[in-house]
Amino acid sequence: MMRTAHLIYFSPTGTTKKISASIAQGLGAKNVTHYDVTLPDSNFETVLTDGVAIIGIPVYAGRVPELCLQRLQAITSKGVPAVLVALYGNREFEDALVELRDVSVAKGFNVIAAGAFIGEHSCSTPARPIAASRPNTEDLKLAVQFGKQVAAKIERNAFANPEINGNVPYKDRVQIGGVAPETDSEKCTLCGKCAAVCPTGVIIVSVSVTTHADNCIMCCACVKTCEVEARPFNHPRIEERRAILQKNCSMPKAPEVFF
Repeated sequence: MMRTAHLIYFSPTGTTKKISASIAQGLGAKNVTHYDVTLPDSNFETVLTDGVAIIGIPVYAGRVPELCLQRLQAITSKGVPAVLVALYGNREFEDALVELRDVSVAKGFNVIAAGAFIGEHSCSTPARPIAASRPNTEDLKLAVQFGKQVAAKIERNAFANPEINGNVPYKDRVQIGGVAPETDSEKCTLCGKCAAVCPTGVIIVSVSVTTHADNCIMCCACVKTCEVEARPFNHPRIEERRAILQKNCSMPKAPEVFF
């Protein structure tokens, strides 16, 4: 049995966390430590020396989000085996896993497995669903099974690095920002939950809600967390993107794993 699992993840809407936790379940780890680097005040400056690490990220336009890369910098390793997880919205994971591999290796991890799993797209709405409600029960079962396969590989003392789909050099990074969800003042109760879940801290709640769109990463955590649906994201640019994604990415994809 694997004694310790370190769950390291950037997960604004909780989907990457769900998959990572299911993989840890499959590993059968006795002790599970969470390093949630999603929020601005996350600070886990540490060097891991034992167990296995599960490093999970969401995919933004085929790459690892820059903010996520910044937050991962504080966690290093001395040869700890690592399982990489890319969570994408049923489009493509493209170069995200190989980029995460290169970052992880540079931080001292020994990458032994990787998986690309599907989660509800940040742009998904009830009117335009894109991988809605994923990861679903079957996705989580597959993540547990993946964890069991990783545990078996470790049990065999097989620590070879897998071939992972993706390209180096990576695709050009798409610039994110400039638009953000707005606040419907008639619905808003000023509860502050939107600000509490914002990875970039661009939402300020006082007598009203102010959002500094320039630094918004469009994760839509605030949209999905608002219980009164007071955070609509209906910018024309986003509506156009939703229409394209719904048209081209409606066929459900299955997770891909690499050993």
